[in-house]
Amino acid sequence: MESMTFDLTHATVREVNQFLHGDAGTLAGREVTIASPNGAHNLAVGVDAAVSITIDGHAGYYAGGMNQHATIVIEGSAGTGVAENMMSGKVHVKGFASNGAGASAHGGLLVIDGDAGLRCGISLKGGDIVVGGSVGSFSAFMAQEGRMVICGDAGDALGDSLYEAVLYVRGNVKSLGADAQFEPMTDADVTAVTQLLTAAGLDHDPHAFRRIASARTLYHWNADANQEY
Repeated sequence: MESMTFDLTHATVREVNQFLHGDAGTLAGREVTIASPNGAHNLAVGVDAAVSITIDGHAGYYAGGMNQHATIVIEGSAGTGVAENMMSGKVHVKGFASNGAGASAHGGLLVIDGDAGLRCGISLKGGDIVVGGSVGSFSAFMAQEGRMVICGDAGDALGDSLYEAVLYVRGNVKSLGADAQFEPMTDADVTAVTQLLTAAGLDHDPHAFRRIASARTLYHWNADANQEY
């Protein structure tokens, strides 16, 4: 497997991304390392090839955004919007993630070993997110489709205005958002959590998680509700 290294001490983010936007067939199977990232923004954005990318340090805003097919490992923490609008592939943050991690992800798997900030998984549209630690307030706000596994705690208004996404939480939930509710775990839920934990390299007991889904009272406008839901 051919490997290549870009050192951002000398190379620019544009040069790295232009290379990663090359022919998908040529990039497939290659290993690319981005050294000395030093919190640079927009690293490995818009990749559309089955290439393995290692960001050897901390990444800034929107790392791995719009990812498709690639496997991206961040050997550190990530700023706002990591894996935003991801379509497929995998993004693995070995440290912590800031606000809006996995926002609007349509597919693929986002793994965060540490904690995630506010609004993790906001407007999730089909991707899977596994957080080894805790998540901040308003996580999974308006999540439409997909799954989120939270191995730690969750802040206020978890799952506010959920649609068809399903959340699994192992720790404490400070509060649920509008229209979110706890539901019994089924055998299918246990299987789903087991598979997602395995994919993330975690070994928690899947039976220790609780399921959160939509009560579906916000699906249709009710003129008589007087904005009270």
